[in-house]
Amino acid sequence: MRLEHIAFQVSDPVATAAWYVKHLGMKIARKVEGGPRMHFLLDASGRSLIEVYNNPVAEVPDYASRHPILFHLAFETDSIEADRLRLIEAGAKPAGEIDTTPAGDRLCFVRDPWGVAVQLCQRKDRMP
Repeated sequence: MRLEHIAFQVSDPVATAAWYVKHLGMKIARKVEGGPRMHFLLDASGRSLIEVYNNPVAEVPDYASRHPILFHLAFETDSIEADRLRLIEAGAKPAGEIDTTPAGDRLCFVRDPWGVAVQLCQRKDRMP
């Protein structure tokens, strides 16, 4: 088996999908206009999918009030400073500074305009 996608409830899936496409290099793989307005977003590698939707049977979590370690989407970058600044200029909010791990990886968090934590990862050794 393989992981197909990870899904999360958002207040505005249409706007969220558009922001992720424009600023994180994702592509809309599939969307459903009615109902929960599901958007399946494919990353630049063509291998990973996330789904954003709004289903009225459950509340939208208050992502902004939760620590980024609890839930975040991690994106690989070759230029963490430039991408962090670019995302902040596009409406993301900083959630800490750029840190370097003992293994030499450089990591930081920002929050998308709806409060979802996005981690930028500049790895010393790229993940498979």
